[in-house]
Amino acid sequence: MNHHAAQSRAAYLFLTPFLALFVVFLIYPLVQSLWLAFQQTHGPSITRYVGLDNFKSIAVDRLFWKAFWNTAVFALASVCIQLPIALGLAMLLNRPDVRGRAFFRLIFFSPALVGLVFVAVLFGLIFEKRTGLLNVTLHAVAGFDPEFPWLQQYVMPALIIAALWLYAGFNMVFFLAALQNVSRDLLEAATVDGAGPLRRFLHVTLPAIRPVGSFLVLLSLIGSFQLFELPYILLGGGGPDNQGLTVVMYLYQAGFDAGDLGYASAIGWTIAILLGGFAVAQRYVSALDER
Repeated sequence: MNHHAAQSRAAYLFLTPFLALFVVFLIYPLVQSLWLAFQQTHGPSITRYVGLDNFKSIAVDRLFWKAFWNTAVFALASVCIQLPIALGLAMLLNRPDVRGRAFFRLIFFSPALVGLVFVAVLFGLIFEKRTGLLNVTLHAVAGFDPEFPWLQQYVMPALIIAALWLYAGFNMVFFLAALQNVSRDLLEAATVDGAGPLRRFLHVTLPAIRPVGSFLVLLSLIGSFQLFELPYILLGGGGPDNQGLTVVMYLYQAGFDAGDLGYASAIGWTIAILLGGFAVAQRYVSALDER
């Protein structure tokens, strides 16, 4: 009995650092932010309890819904453009007859090794109005307007292209791993039965990689609703007419520019509830597919 008690004490002793860090850096901030969501703050020390007023303000806040719409468009592009391209790259580089597959896999994955700040600066140079690489190239090749304002007129496409360059190769690696689990016997049997490439993909490959695909859809949605650094640095804020304003950027503006940490906390919990809803819906859809 004493031996078991000593083992239990030793186990709790080793768990103590983790539990302390978990409480200090996760549980306490969550509880504090939830409490702040029901208060109005003016600076770090002046607070006033307002109940659900912050959430009611969010419901009628046009700027919040503009930021939400911008973020939703970006998320939709991530799911409907980025993931299909990543899957296409994975299927191409999974073919045994493609030479230099390892090299091209590294090339497509390498953008994920650099940070968002670097990508924002890089694409800022590409889309720059006067001396940007895109305008200079288009002017030299097709006589295009050398001062076309990409970051003023095409804010969301610029963000989508930058994110595509950054994350397509990252998602490609997940699809490559999933493609290794596709049964070769089933593919060969489908080929013998006369199934073409499209039917083999729809009826053999796609069901096998669906769990990974569902995971990447959820990951893309969550990542999109956490978008901050890329537009903040690339556009210097929300961009013209707030076309690049995201919900996390609006949270930052409410909390640190306007100084109302209570309203910012309410925005954060609203985002968390929405993402939780996405996760539950994804689990429900996955459970239906498994049936």
